[in-house]
Amino acid sequence: MQSPRQVTVLGECVADAFTGPGTEFARTAHGPSPDGRSLSLRVLPGGGPANTAVGLARLGTPTRLLARLSGDVFGRLFRAHLLESGVDLSDAPEAAEPSTLAVADVDSGGQASYSFHAEGTADWQWTREELGRADLLNSACVHSGSLALVREPGGSLVEETLAGARPHSTVSVDPNIRPALVDPQVYRERLPRWCAVADILRLSEDDLGVVAPDTTLEASCDGFHAAGARLVVVTRGAHGAVASLDGQRVTVPGVPTRVVDTVGAGDAFTAGLLHHLGTRGMLGGRLDRLALTDVAQACGYAARVAALTCAVAGPNPPWERQLGAAHGAADVATVS
Repeated sequence: MQSPRQVTVLGECVADAFTGPGTEFARTAHGPSPDGRSLSLRVLPGGGPANTAVGLARLGTPTRLLARLSGDVFGRLFRAHLLESGVDLSDAPEAAEPSTLAVADVDSGGQASYSFHAEGTADWQWTREELGRADLLNSACVHSGSLALVREPGGSLVEETLAGARPHSTVSVDPNIRPALVDPQVYRERLPRWCAVADILRLSEDDLGVVAPDTTLEASCDGFHAAGARLVVVTRGAHGAVASLDGQRVTVPGVPTRVVDTVGAGDAFTAGLLHHLGTRGMLGGRLDRLALTDVAQACGYAARVAALTCAVAGPNPPWERQLGAAHGAADVATVS
């Protein structure tokens, strides 16, 4: 292993508000509601790119986040959380607009569905001048995804930034599809463009179900390869992941864990994947030295990172010390 080089993450920070019964809180803090019922919100710093940046930094990868951070109460929460996790915010603009809010409804199995309050918020208002201030030449990898790639006016500029980073950095994209906020057709139209820029594409099985509901996982991977992505990883929750490197595929089992919720698990997987590849010196170009065994080991490590995230509430990825010193190879099987 070697010390990983810097990874730059570009994207949003979102305030994740979790619902729960709060009658006692409401009565002591505000008095009872007229019908004797109330609802409290527990707010945690989230957003797919921000979660990935936190995960990378906690694992030991030097990580810089390019995000427009509001000066409101949520923006201050984001900034403190990111800095405490070791994320470099030196190129994160201070934004006048409010933060984005996502209200998460977590079911009995730990799965979350979201409603968003995202109109006119800070995350999507990128200007070319703001993005041009950051020097990406020293970044081994530039990662982006989620809503930052599809919400305008900033989405097109984020795409330009990824394309501009490609000559000197590995490019990683996680679409993190949100059909409740963005029409799935937008993703279908843009995915080929992202694949043309990305070396690594990470999607969830649910993402595939939205953008390609009548296509097999294998055929979807082959389509993404044909569009340009060399490494495609499809995460399958408790069932692990399927990774495809230029059409050669490998399956990696999930790691058993007591699930509190699955919020941020996919982002944590991406962080684990990029960190592991970085410590093996695989980032910084077109993945030319990457073999299927390397992919299997990286995905096995990433599955452990995701499992530890599922074992705690909210998007709270583990620190490197929590994974222990051993990073053994995963138990894998090649599939056609």
